[in-house]
Amino acid sequence: MLGTIVNVLAIILGSVIGLNLKKGMPARFKEVIMQGIGLTVILIGLKMSLNVNNEIIVIIALVLGGLLGEYLNIDYRLNQFGERLKSIIGSKDGGFVNGFVTASLIYCVGAMAIMGSIESGLNGNHQILFAKSSLDGISAIVFSSTLGIGVMFSALAVFIYQGILTLLAVAVKDFLTQDIITYMSCVGGLLIVGIGFNILGIKEFKVANLLPAVFIVIIVVYIGIYFFPQYV
Repeated sequence: MLGTIVNVLAIILGSVIGLNLKKGMPARFKEVIMQGIGLTVILIGLKMSLNVNNEIIVIIALVLGGLLGEYLNIDYRLNQFGERLKSIIGSKDGGFVNGFVTASLIYCVGAMAIMGSIESGLNGNHQILFAKSSLDGISAIVFSSTLGIGVMFSALAVFIYQGILTLLAVAVKDFLTQDIITYMSCVGGLLIVGIGFNILGIKEFKVANLLPAVFIVIIVVYIGIYFFPQYV
């Protein structure tokens, strides 16, 4: 769990720095920073999503994952969890929930979160999560300076998500071939693109409702390998 704990502390530290930078910042500066963040998030997502051989697998995973996520209403539940956190700490920040949800999704859907947690739990190798910690800490400075204190509490979501993956590392490692990791990264990248669109206000995506697709793609790839290996 050392890698996850370091990751959590990096997000908290970055958020504290960003919140101090936020004080006294004119609205027009916050707006242009948010535009820059949105474009960068889209770029990161696109880079993650362009290395697959068969887009049909991605489409099937997103459709099935979206249906399951909509049925479970994950987006609503995540927002409600954010509202509860806001109530518990007595925050008056109107953007608390948005900051919490946005940062939680960005920090959790990437391949580094998945593979880093598995390496940490299985081999005691925390290098991937240490690298992720530095990236998350820096981005937390920028996110919290515009999205507010909700970004800091995304550390809780990271702790739960990566902690569970770390504890399950032995059980899931054999299932994660390089092909599966590539497709999981692609689906995660597309979700990050959706987050970028949300940040820019282009289109409001219920990204959380698409989260099951990151794991459903594992099943789809295995079916593809069994029946149509030449197309995976």
